[in-house]
Formats: sequence, structure tokens, C-alpha cells
Amino acid sequence: MFESLSERLEQSFRTLRGQGRITEINVAETLKEVRRALLDADVNYRIAKSFTDTVKQKALGEKILVSVKPGQMMVKIVHDELIELMGSTNVDVNLKGNPVVILIAGLQGSGKTTFSAKLASYLRSKRGKNPMLIAGDVYRPAAIEQLKILGQQINTPVFTEEGNQVPVKIAQAGIKVARRLGYDLVIVDTAGRLAIDEEMMNEITAVKKAIDPQEVLFVVDAMTGQDAVNTAKEFNEKLGFDGVVLTKLDGDTRGGAALSIRSVVDKPIKFISAGEKLDSIEVFHPARMADRILGMGDIVTLVEKAQEQFDVEEARKLQKKIAKNQFGLDDFLNQIQQIKKMGNVKDLAGMIPGVGKALKNMDLDDNAFKEIEAIIHSMTPGERTAPEILNGSRRKRIADGSGTSVQEVNRLIKQFEETRKMMKMMSGGKNAIRAMANMPQFRGKS
Repeated sequence: MFESLSERLEQSFRTLRGQGRITEINVAETLKEVRRALLDADVNYRIAKSFTDTVKQKALGEKILVSVKPGQMMVKIVHDELIELMGSTNVDVNLKGNPVVILIAGLQGSGKTTFSAKLASYLRSKRGKNPMLIAGDVYRPAAIEQLKILGQQINTPVFTEEGNQVPVKIAQAGIKVARRLGYDLVIVDTAGRLAIDEEMMNEITAVKKAIDPQEVLFVVDAMTGQDAVNTAKEFNEKLGFDGVVLTKLDGDTRGGAALSIRSVVDKPIKFISAGEKLDSIEVFHPARMADRILGMGDIVTLVEKAQEQFDVEEARKLQKKIAKNQFGLDDFLNQIQQIKKMGNVKDLAGMIPGVGKALKNMDLDDNAFKEIEAIIHSMTPGERTAPEILNGSRRKRIADGSGTSVQEVNRLIKQFEETRKMMKMMSGGKNAIRAMANMPQFRGKS
């Protein structure tokens, strides 16, 4: 996420390294590169210029402490301004109502239908809501079927009306059914178009007027940059919405939409989403996003993701096993499964300060676990519990069964033994991720 922008901004700050103080000359050089980085990230020119002008004014007016280097001070100022640019604080979704009605709008291909399901799942698990989805896209082929499939995956009912081609009536009927059956949250998926047109705007405006939603969310494909911002502006002028959702942040995202949309539309970004997994949705926090953009990581989000998967009772059992030196490969495999549930491995690693930059050119994704899993699954229960019994013939059989080599099996066993010793010294399963970082599979390929 924003890898190119992060790298360009870091290069910009190099001008101030080794400088004893901030001057108009070195600030001008630095901010010239910052502005170029923002423009290359598809940030609106007016916003990029205003941003760097503000940073320059604050930098030249800042009293530099003896203990703080000019480069560090510039990073802090840019960081603070990035937060301001993206909205200062996160803005919660409005959940006051019974049922709460949320209308999803956006262009075709922006990810509205998938996001509708993600939001339903998120608000059930995090906010205790009982959701129902309404299939209001009567134009796109298979849109209703797609929402039905997603609804099944998250165990959420989907209201449809076969033969009804009037979105207003479908939405009204669905809300009526939800109220009768006791659902306290209704999410209405709507049709998108390839471009904004009068018919489209009239239709979705009519839906909004008929159902009077507590929240209208505009879904934007983050990969479209300034086009996304301009579309959001037009939508807001004609429809009026309460918040923005940035999707597809796992793609070739330059960052322009995230950095520009708040200033242009004056509406908060409320959620961000990446990938097809139905749990890949996050509340948007400007400060955390600024941290990520400047390569500072995002420890708070990482901890939150870990806590979602953290089972206190299992942790106690694991700690006892480690203390008794009974931590086996089955336990190790279980830890891998917990990490995978947290999300994309490289994204998670990038939330650790300094690690994102180190992993820039490394081939680190969920596939990195496959060799480990294949090797462990090729072992007998006894071998997983006591890997010390693995002699040469056993290792050859495991290598053949897992499609790997004896050398790879040997490396895994050696690293596992080192990890087990390290975890025993740390005396706790919560340090499994740190210990696993030394596994050969995660050292990456340049």
C-alpha cells in the first residue's frame, strides 16, 4: 500500500540529512521533491502545492531542538500535515436507527457488492449488529447472484425480488421485511454505471429519498487516483453522501485518492478495503495511514488484528507446553494458521516500523507458508510431536511427500529447533511471530 509514495518521500528527506539546521534553501529542495512525489502519486496539483506551502511555512517557523535533527523535524511536520490532509481523526459510521439503513453507491467495478458483504460481516462481529443485505442492482448480470453467494459465506440473509426491476420498490420492500423479522441493520447494494449519467443519478437519488438512510457511503476504487476524486465530487454534488470507502488498496495504489478526497469533497474516508477476503476491511484512521505512508509502520492496527485472533485459553496451554519443552510442529502449524487469519503476510510485516522498507523487494506473501505446511503435513503425528526422531530415511520420505528437498526439510527442522529454544527463553506463545521471522522461508527473494 502506497509503496512508491513512501519511497519517494523518504528520498525527499535525504536532502536534510547531515544538515545542521533548516534553511530556506534546503527546505525548498526537500519540498520540491515532496511535491513531485505527491504529483506522481496522482494527488491534485492544487492540493500538493498547498500542502508543501504549509509544510514550508511551519518548517521555517519551527524552533529546532538541539536533540532533534532537521530531517527528523521535517518528517514530523510532513506527518502531521498528512494527518490533517486526510481528516485529522476517524469518523464513525452512523448506527442510530432501528433498523439502521446504509445505502452503498459508486461506479461500476468499484467493489460495491463485495464491500456491502464485508461491511455486514464487520458490523456484526465488531458492533453486534444483526444485518440483512438488499440486492438493489438489477442491471449488472449476476450481481444478485454474487450478493447471494457472499451472503451465504458470511451467514447473512439477502433480500431479493425476482422480476422486480424497480430499485426503489426493492429497497422499500426489503426494509419492511427486515423490520418485521427483527434485523437491526440493512445494507442496500445499488447499481453502478461506467460513468455518471442523469438516469443513474435520478435513480439512486430516488432510492435515497424513499428509504431515508442513516448513512450513504460512496465506494471508490483507490487505483483510479484523481478520477476517483473527481467522480466523488460529482456524486456528492448530485446525491450527497456521508462518507467514502476506498477499495482495492492491495492493487497498484499510488495514494492520490486517499490524500486528495477529503480536501476536494470535504467528506471523511470511513473505511478502507483490500483484496477479496471478506474480513479485509478496516476503519480509516488518518494518523495510522500517515504512519504507513512515511514507513513508520502501524503497530496499533497490527495489535488489533492479533487480538482478534488471540485465544486466551489456547495461549495458556501453549505457554505450558513451551515451559515443559513440549512445543511441537503441530503447535507451530497452529501458530501459522493464526497469523494467516490476520491478513496478507507482507501487509502485516509492513505494519512493523522499519520492516516494510526491508521487505520492499522480497517475495513475501501467503504462499511463503505453503512449503512449511506441506512439510509438516507430510509427517506422522509422532514425528510432529518429537521431531528429534527424524532420521535420514524419514526426512527423505517427508521431502518426497511434500514436493520439497531433503535440504529444505533439514532447514525447517533446524530453524524450528532454534525457534523452540527462543520461544522457551521468551516464555510465551505471543512471541511466535517474532520467532518465526527467522525462518528461511521469510527471508525473501530479492
